[in-house]
Amino acid sequence: MAKHSKTIPGRGLRVADQIQRDLAEIIAYELKDPRVGMITITEVQVTPDYAHAKVFFTMLNDDKDAIKQTVEGLDKASGYIRGQLGRRLTIHTLPQLHFVHDNSTARGMQLSALIDQANSVRAKDSDEQ
Repeated sequence: MAKHSKTIPGRGLRVADQIQRDLAEIIAYELKDPRVGMITITEVQVTPDYAHAKVFFTMLNDDKDAIKQTVEGLDKASGYIRGQLGRRLTIHTLPQLHFVHDNSTARGMQLSALIDQANSVRAKDSDEQ
């Protein structure tokens, strides 16, 4: 009985990875919505019953208006995307897609800039001594 419960998380990760690959192809090559530009799917989290999938994406333009337009475009096209995903996956429950902007790369760039700034101030202080 415990043996079966250990295999479920591995399968969930494999399903999420496959959904991520398929969504990247569908959005890049088949989606024609002008609100959705160049995006990168960074992660997909699937609930254990496969009813919902949270899709995290990043964009080159991290402007709030651009993010809002992209999320609106993806939400509007989620039925089409889900239909195309259903043609590619053989799974008992096709998840509802929930798109979320992933700001981790922008946050990482901000932290990197702060670290560089702190290092330059530190180097300047050590040169003055």
